[in-house]
Amino acid sequence: MKWRVVLEPDPETGEWAVWCPELPGCTSAGDTEEEALENIREAIQLYLETDPIKLAPGAIFREIMVG
Repeated sequence: MKWRVVLEPDPETGEWAVWCPELPGCTSAGDTEEEALENIREAIQLYLETDPIKLAPGAIFREIMVG
């Protein structure tokens, strides 16, 4: 799966900020452009990881398709 990311250099520190426009709050940074890209790749994977869901007795779990 491909995701667009935006890299922005910090003129004061020389580090790179990186964020994914399609995933609100999914941001990272790195000392180099390459490190920032590695870090955002990991951040996206963690962002998309599903959390375990605890269901109440009698609850029904379903999945739906959108789009």
